[in-house]
Amino acid sequence: MGPADYALIGVGLLAAAALFHPRLLKSDQWRATVTPLASIIGSGFLVAGPVLASLAGNLAIAAMLGLCAAGYLFGSAIRYNIAHVEPGLDGGAPRAVKGLERVSELALALAYFVSVAYYLHLFAAFGLRLGEITDPVWIRAAATVVIATVGLIGGLAGLNGLEKLAIGAVALKLAVIAGLFGGLAVAAGLAIHGGTFAWSAPVPEAGLTDLRVLLGLVILVQGFETSRFLGAAYDGPLRIRTMRHAQWIATAIYLVFFLLITSHFTGSESQGSGETAIIDILRPVGIIIAPAIILAALASQLSAAVADMNGAGGLLHEVSGHRVRVRWGNVVTAAVAIVIVWTSNIYEIITWASRAFVLYYALQSIQAAWAAGRQGDRARVALFAGAILLAGVVLVFAIPAQG
Repeated sequence: MGPADYALIGVGLLAAAALFHPRLLKSDQWRATVTPLASIIGSGFLVAGPVLASLAGNLAIAAMLGLCAAGYLFGSAIRYNIAHVEPGLDGGAPRAVKGLERVSELALALAYFVSVAYYLHLFAAFGLRLGEITDPVWIRAAATVVIATVGLIGGLAGLNGLEKLAIGAVALKLAVIAGLFGGLAVAAGLAIHGGTFAWSAPVPEAGLTDLRVLLGLVILVQGFETSRFLGAAYDGPLRIRTMRHAQWIATAIYLVFFLLITSHFTGSESQGSGETAIIDILRPVGIIIAPAIILAALASQLSAAVADMNGAGGLLHEVSGHRVRVRWGNVVTAAVAIVIVWTSNIYEIITWASRAFVLYYALQSIQAAWAAGRQGDRARVALFAGAILLAGVVLVFAIPAQG
């Protein structure tokens, strides 16, 4: 093993000691932050690297910053709704406001169906890389087994069962990411000291197609909206504050990651290099980099999928007027996700999931603009109108990367 491997292990163990500390795990502030954070960083550091390297070369970090800014804009609308719309939904809110909220919840339920398929497809793809299996049929078969298993747990044990499954996965994911950062930082330091460090990947000429692919990657920063549905456990101000914290932390993680991996871009990355291409890009860094990436991938996708399946089950319970139990909602989500896995490739799933979430963000932005208008807040009306416009552009023009 080399210095980068030792740094990865050391930093990862220190981070794990902190993240698994009982006091932190029991903190409402931290738990309310981790729920959206777990979903936001579910896959960005896995799929975004190769795709953005192909689209933007050495400017991949700027492209990632743009995606994070778009997510923060949509998050601001949802935070405004938590403060100004949510309190009236069970009381005197106008019928139109309640109707718009119901339609947006239906859109989000659809988004969760697609995202569960997306996350657990990635889970299977990275897991099978342990055996160097890359056949799409085997990946789909493995994803089906995993989705069915998680759906069964959700059907039998409900919300509590899925939460227990996710808690350890979230802490493990963050610890491994910290370890990866430590290893990559040491590798970068050694390269700088040895005079071999360089950002050599060329910046491609940006075309309309590249921009449309970038628009289809909004799902990479999705997940902050889960704070909207934690009202049974946390009050509005706490959810607003912790959603903001989750987006700040996720943005920092993404930007640090791209800062550390951009020197490994060669210019030969392609959008068709596959969902596990990040392993091949970073394999030269150290012996245990590849296993660490696979471990981070498994923990990331599992925790994010569990969070979204919980959200979907709860939403189906709400939009059905409490006629569909949360447990059955989890089973329905699993069944729909399996169909999606077998009818779409990973890049199509990414784009369809982005569209579904962006439809929800568009409806929430309309809700926020409406509420701001009733409050006479013209500045926020303009801000949320911008969010509506951006969402519309994504819905109309986004296309998948080519798998």
